[in-house]
Amino acid sequence: MQGYIIKLNKVKEEDLIVTIITRGSLDTLYRFYGARHGVINLGFKIDYEREDSAKSTISRLKDVIHVGFKWINNHRLLKLWQDFIALFYKHLRDAQELDDFYFELIDSASKNWNEQNPKRVAIESYVKLLEHEGRLHSELVCFLCSTKIEDDEVSLIRAYLPTHRACSHTLGINKNGLVELFEAKSSIFLSDKEVDRLWIILLEGL
Repeated sequence: MQGYIIKLNKVKEEDLIVTIITRGSLDTLYRFYGARHGVINLGFKIDYEREDSAKSTISRLKDVIHVGFKWINNHRLLKLWQDFIALFYKHLRDAQELDDFYFELIDSASKNWNEQNPKRVAIESYVKLLEHEGRLHSELVCFLCSTKIEDDEVSLIRAYLPTHRACSHTLGINKNGLVELFEAKSSIFLSDKEVDRLWIILLEGL
């Protein structure tokens, strides 16, 4: 079984509670510390087995193999990746069921993470997530005053909800670039400064 580690909790000594997103589910498993164990970390993709136990309500994580990324030794890319993937735990932890979409979204992002600005990969992935969950407000009606946004710039708040700049008192994004992002899931017409702004909003939570 393969999945991405989206949460690590240290328990007694060096043991870990590990939450993994796989195709169709979240797996929460116990990993005993041992010298023979390879290092695992937040955001890693792993191949693993789970071992059920009659003595515990939580299964054991075993036979872990790290499925590495080409960019894994790039500290900057790894830090951004961990910031991004950690958001999924808070968003999905109470989900009763998961479809394959979330695993495939993360998997696709990991493959493109070093092909372009990773913040752009994250933002484009997030817009796909919002659309999948029916939360993408692409009609550009102000979330705060409920009137259409006619300005050349649109401000966004958490969950990329559009507002007038005067309503939310936040920095604006050029409307044409935002429309391209929402409709084509492409940030090509957004400046790096605008991408940085969208990244900060993304870090507020999915």
